[in-house]
Amino acid sequence: MRGFIDKMLEKKYLFTAFWFIAIVMVVALIGFTASMVKEVPPIPEKVVSESNEVLYTYDDVVQGKAYFQEFDLMDYGTMLGMGAYLGPDFPSEFMHRRVKFLYDYYSKALYGEKYDELQEPINKGSVKAAVIKDIRGTKLSDKTVVYTHASAEAYKKNVEYIVNFLVNGNKELAFPGGVIKPEEAKKIAAFFDWGQLAETCYRPGKKITYTNNWPHEPLIDQDVTWSSIVWSLFQLLALWTLTIIILYLVYEHLLNKEDNDLEEPLKLSSLYPSQRKLFKYIPLVALFFVIQVFIGGYIAHIYTEPAKNFVLSQSILPFNVMRALHINIAIVWVAIGWLVGGMFIAPLVGKEDLKFPWLVDLLWLALIIVGAGGLIGIYMGATGHMRDVWFWLGNEGREFLNLGRVWDIGLVVGLVLWFLMVFSTIRKAKENNVMVGTIIWSAFGIATLYMAGMAPVHKIFPNFTVDDYYRWWVVHLWVELTFELFAAGVLAYLAVILGLVSRKSAERIMLLELVLVMMSGTLGVAHHYWWQGLSEYWVALGSIFSALEPVPLVLLMVEAWKEYRHTKEKGDFPFTIPFLWLTGSAFLNWLGAGFLGMVANLPIVNYYSHGTYLIMPHGHVALLGAFGYISIAFLYIVARSKAAVDGTEWDDKLSKIGFWLVTIGIILFAIPTLVIGLHQTAVAKELGYYAARSRETIEQIITWSWIRVVPDSMIILGALTVFFDLFKKTYLAKKK
Repeated sequence: MRGFIDKMLEKKYLFTAFWFIAIVMVVALIGFTASMVKEVPPIPEKVVSESNEVLYTYDDVVQGKAYFQEFDLMDYGTMLGMGAYLGPDFPSEFMHRRVKFLYDYYSKALYGEKYDELQEPINKGSVKAAVIKDIRGTKLSDKTVVYTHASAEAYKKNVEYIVNFLVNGNKELAFPGGVIKPEEAKKIAAFFDWGQLAETCYRPGKKITYTNNWPHEPLIDQDVTWSSIVWSLFQLLALWTLTIIILYLVYEHLLNKEDNDLEEPLKLSSLYPSQRKLFKYIPLVALFFVIQVFIGGYIAHIYTEPAKNFVLSQSILPFNVMRALHINIAIVWVAIGWLVGGMFIAPLVGKEDLKFPWLVDLLWLALIIVGAGGLIGIYMGATGHMRDVWFWLGNEGREFLNLGRVWDIGLVVGLVLWFLMVFSTIRKAKENNVMVGTIIWSAFGIATLYMAGMAPVHKIFPNFTVDDYYRWWVVHLWVELTFELFAAGVLAYLAVILGLVSRKSAERIMLLELVLVMMSGTLGVAHHYWWQGLSEYWVALGSIFSALEPVPLVLLMVEAWKEYRHTKEKGDFPFTIPFLWLTGSAFLNWLGAGFLGMVANLPIVNYYSHGTYLIMPHGHVALLGAFGYISIAFLYIVARSKAAVDGTEWDDKLSKIGFWLVTIGIILFAIPTLVIGLHQTAVAKELGYYAARSRETIEQIITWSWIRVVPDSMIILGALTVFFDLFKKTYLAKKK
């Protein structure tokens, strides 16, 4: 049996398994995508009252979605749980207000007094039955939706409320107002009401809503389904079983303890012209990192004290705009750091310089233009200064994908240019092994998959559920699939050329990582689709294909760390700091993507925690650890290589201070956000989702928001230290 397992884990069989899994998963995803349009909540031609009064139309909903995006309301509150957590979940708020209105309406109709004034339990039960009958009697279709007179009046009250909120603002909830016009707000109200229809209307022939009974609303007996419970059980069983299998395979069959054929650590005597041109990228990436974490501190303060200004007036620095900048600046500096790594490694692999080194300067200039233009557009668009061109140059208003379409196109052109530069240099390399091939084709995936979020190119998607489906293709498949493949290839390659892991072990573990990434990362996108309007089978898909991919990567880094200690015993290891960031990446990848991801990833937990703080530690630790740390490691590799070739001084002390400040800070950051998120989740379970998202719930546990000052300050100081350290080592270092 052992011989059979060893044979199946040979490189050629793992390579075959990877392509088999890849084809199966991609075909399955395409198949599910083709059926997706049949299961999403339809947008009705019109919504009318019993007296045939038109409340809103299809065009109103679509135009409302456009305004929702233009003014970036997704970075203030949420739509079906997707977005930011300072404001409300707008459809759920509409739903709760509609239900409360109906309670009083039917209570007065039946007993002549408000619901809260009723004394007899049987009377309250009758009112509740009438409300549920009204809610469930509304049928969502692509034709005409008919509201009862009561629900029509509830809708009008909701419009009145949201128009006042969006136009005039609410300083207590950190929404300054003064940007959206009344006629625009009315269209947005239609879009929100369509969302609450998706939350409350049963699918044809079923007793489950279009959002799979999310959110929890005790007033109409809407709660989690049995399938979410049973698939949570299967998810735990699958994760437990597969983790044991992976640990066994890696330690008993992949990490050959007699395989000590380590290569000589990388030693550079010169740098190619294109590699020297990368020096200008170093301070740019580090500076973006500093700006991003400073903005993170700003929005953390607004989360804590929404009614107060911090540094400047919130009318100048509105929360939603600053959050969009916080996220998109992170994407910019992480992506540029990865581009730097690819362009630095390519000549090492190909043993020759880039064919046109001047393209490195052109890409730098293009990224500056796209980055600056996109970030300015995000601010100007959301603050109402680009009403006529918001889609092309302003804020596209989709969380993580805020860049206007012109800047989207510019980014894709830059990514394709980067891929061609890397590909043309290493495609003929004698060392064209599986690690190099992984780097090449994952770079191709990074360059092209971003386009999934750009369809259709010239306008928005009318249906939010369809739009969000493809948005997650970029957010999940781009980041957690192609970037993970690139990370696996690069980390394996670096571990080998730094003399820390044998080529044979690195290749086999990397191939196992690729198999797991394709298996769990492709259909793993399903766990984003549970409550935003897709069918119930996505709960099963998202439960089974979960966060296993960090496991073999961490094991590789554990082995590399052991070899690193042996290397240090023999003498100086010049790449200590880059390797420190790489091992930190592996650990935080496991902690953020794996451990903290599983905290909120069970369907039974996610049902109540969806759209709460509980997702914050997962998102922050995973993004910074899994991807940001690799970006910084690339910067230090380039800076260390420059110092080695130029014979300049190099001191690790300040570098280590920066690393540990950021690392300890981001780990400590997870604690208060976990506590707040668990509190919200408990409230959602007991009182309903509307209560969990209320400001009162956050105020009950506000001390934990203030505790964030400590880890946030550590991260900011760490980022400043990294910036100063890299700038000094790149431009101010003295000769030895």
